[in-house]
Amino acid sequence: MQKSEDVRIDKWLWAIRVYKTRSIATDECKKGRVSINGDSAKPSKVVKVGDIIEVRKPPIIYRYKVKGLLDKRVGAQLVSDYMENITPEQEIVKLDMMRMDLSGRRDRGSGRPTKKDRRTIDLWKNSYDDEDEF
Repeated sequence: MQKSEDVRIDKWLWAIRVYKTRSIATDECKKGRVSINGDSAKPSKVVKVGDIIEVRKPPIIYRYKVKGLLDKRVGAQLVSDYMENITPEQEIVKLDMMRMDLSGRRDRGSGRPTKKDRRTIDLWKNSYDDEDEF
């Protein structure tokens, strides 16, 4: 594990296991889903200790504070030495709500929904969405 003074944001995100591969981290930076201290970050942007990094992974926005720099991937147990997860609780609740939302899911092996099933699902979803407006 080598500590470096200049670490690219894509390399750092990969090293602390935010993204599975460095190329995915690079692509997400290019798409504008990563920002450092509120500014959009290109993949080559340098990370510094103390920076606040926002990573948009719909439906939530993760926030990390840089505690240390590294350019080699580390084990999951060592990640907390290099970053602090400061994601607001309300964002975590969004993720939990998405996981609990079972609407539109079908039992495994039940096949594709028929046309009638699809219409029923659409009606149910639309009536659920209409209740949220009031």
